[in-house]
Amino acid sequence: MRLLGYSDRLSVAPGDTIRFMVSCEHPSYRADLVRLIHGDENPRGPGYKEHLVASDINGEYPGRVQHIHSGSYVIVEDNAPLRQIESFTLAVWLYPTMPQAGSQGLLTRWSAADGAGYGLFIGEAGDLALWLGDAGTVERLRTGTPLRAHDWYFVAATYDATSGNVRLYQEPVRRWPVETTRAVVQQTAAVRPRCGAGTPFLMAACGAVSGHFNGKLDRPSLFGRALRPAEVAALQAGASPHDCGAALVAAWDFSADIPTDKVTDTSNHQLHGRAINMPTRAVTGYNWTGTETSFRLAPHEYGAIYFHDDDLEDAGWKSDFALTVPSDLPSGVYAARLRANDDEDYLPFFVRPPPGTCTAPIALLFPTIHYLAYANFRDISGGIWDLENLPNADVSAHRAEYAYAAQHGLPGLYDLHSDGSGTAYVSRLRPILNMRPKFRYRVWGAPARFPADLYLTDWLETKGYAADIITDDDLHAEGADLLAPYKVVLTGSHHEYWTAQMLAALDTYLQAGGRLMYLGGNSLFGVTSVDPHRPHVIEVRRWGTSWPFEMPPGERYHSTTGEPGGTWRNRGWAPNRFVGVGSSAAGFDRGAPYVRQSGSFDPRAAFIFAGIGPDEAIGDFPSLMVQHGAAGYETDRLDFSLGTPPHALLLASSVGHSDRYNAFIDERLQFTKGIDGVSSTTPPQEGVLHPFIRADMVYFETPNGGAVFSVGSIAWRGSLSFNGYDNNVSRITENVLRRFAEVDQHGGVEDGSGD
Repeated sequence: MRLLGYSDRLSVAPGDTIRFMVSCEHPSYRADLVRLIHGDENPRGPGYKEHLVASDINGEYPGRVQHIHSGSYVIVEDNAPLRQIESFTLAVWLYPTMPQAGSQGLLTRWSAADGAGYGLFIGEAGDLALWLGDAGTVERLRTGTPLRAHDWYFVAATYDATSGNVRLYQEPVRRWPVETTRAVVQQTAAVRPRCGAGTPFLMAACGAVSGHFNGKLDRPSLFGRALRPAEVAALQAGASPHDCGAALVAAWDFSADIPTDKVTDTSNHQLHGRAINMPTRAVTGYNWTGTETSFRLAPHEYGAIYFHDDDLEDAGWKSDFALTVPSDLPSGVYAARLRANDDEDYLPFFVRPPPGTCTAPIALLFPTIHYLAYANFRDISGGIWDLENLPNADVSAHRAEYAYAAQHGLPGLYDLHSDGSGTAYVSRLRPILNMRPKFRYRVWGAPARFPADLYLTDWLETKGYAADIITDDDLHAEGADLLAPYKVVLTGSHHEYWTAQMLAALDTYLQAGGRLMYLGGNSLFGVTSVDPHRPHVIEVRRWGTSWPFEMPPGERYHSTTGEPGGTWRNRGWAPNRFVGVGSSAAGFDRGAPYVRQSGSFDPRAAFIFAGIGPDEAIGDFPSLMVQHGAAGYETDRLDFSLGTPPHALLLASSVGHSDRYNAFIDERLQFTKGIDGVSSTTPPQEGVLHPFIRADMVYFETPNGGAVFSVGSIAWRGSLSFNGYDNNVSRITENVLRRFAEVDQHGGVEDGSGD
């Protein structure tokens, strides 16, 4: 990637300033402000569309390369108590996950530039080591016994500056009759360590931030003398570090301040630290019993932090240029377009109306939290996808983007860390390579998420409908007040990740008479938290029925908010109660058409099907997303037992899906009840058609004149532009939008008895 960047914000209003950070290997590049309309270059569609916008940012800029430094750690800045140390003891409970991955810092005060200082490490051979350095003369004392991955140890090192005596303790928490990883070693050091001024104390790294540790640390402590063996044994047995009196320099309690990046020292010196690059908190410690699974109920059993060498909160790039949004810039989807020779990148952002105002009766809600959850999603890498079931996969697409993300530690919430553990956090302050127009997912060879959502932007513009652009970020922050001015709100195509605040806002809006067009599938699904202290960070903890991995037992509560993770369905807030349908199946080869059901002939739904024949298959033509059909990719179905309103009308259901469609995991657990007259006594199986594998189109009214129209298919909007936008998917969408954007004299939705 010779040209790429990111911005510090995704949603801005007139008067706001947005900064752009760029890394460019060329001597210079050009930046231009563009308005994005249609993000797909597929010749079967209307083609790529953008409008150049006159702006102060348009122009040439000097290129410079900016680097990404991944890896989490804790830093305690240099201070007087640290500088006074000569003899010392370092102690910590340790859970290594990659002990054979080379030297890894545990507790270090080490200057890499001059090879000076001291530190407790995992050595090159995977054993415990104490490093002592003085002006480049480095001595490494080792246990010589490799640590075992995924087991807890109590480890400690004592050093006496007068005698040079060193003792290393490598004690497994669980003792086996035959134990090969325990070691207690006594040696004499020849080097007396010295630390240069300004050298910080680091945990889970060393030097100028290198040697990152993969695994958990619990209850690290530092003492200003070499503790006696009996004192070390007492610490191992659970004695408080404070029992060592004046010898205690610092005792860090990771169970305190879990929702923040603060690392608390309980000693009198108050040597508090800060966690860098989002290591995972609210994780089980060495003493976790399993009696409680929430860190809030048993904080003393959650005294650990999980560090990874590919954690990243903020790429930390310097700003290259900034835009103050003009007062006359219309609400819309924009991007800073970067070009240098044949290289090109787009940095998208969304311009909303000023807070408390609206400029149109229609709001288009862009799922920015969802985009963040899928940041740098690697599609078919890692063996997740079965190429045999994906005949339209293109493994050659976007090789540079995927390679860059893997090389620079940019995992998203669908990726595993380098040690195989699942990710729980993701930040927008870094390049998000797949949130770009023109991006084509190599799994199905078509746009998804952000570029696919531009299909609706294009359709609205082509049809002449003015719409305000708002985002998940805005909805989470402002709640129902953001939606209240709009007659109708339109969703994204794949609006999967929602916070509790967003769901509450949507419910309030609908109960107050708002109208919603849910033009997607697999939405309102995953429990998500926005970090209250760092709003650029979201958290997702997968468990139960959430794909593609599970967080371990005891680590399924969000550290940032304390709420249980998983899916909203498992929290009792299934999407059905909000939009009438919920996630059912997925398949990526091709879609299918809808067939009208009895509810479509109810007078309440007449306005929806104006101009549609009674036997007309809906969306039975080529698609820009799944080759053919308006129902596909991922689909939702009606289910009254999960909260679909009892008066909801089943308007249409998809038919004819291929046997490559599979039911979602939680659907396989719910298979005995009758759904809208269709009973099933066998669970959905891989590659076997089942009544649950379908997309349902649903309509129902809400109090005070509100209403909801749902299509239950991600692929729906991929059919809007077929035949020059003259097709039944486009017609139904327009029928509903025209009615939802109007009110009768009583302020409610008209009865739909006529055109």
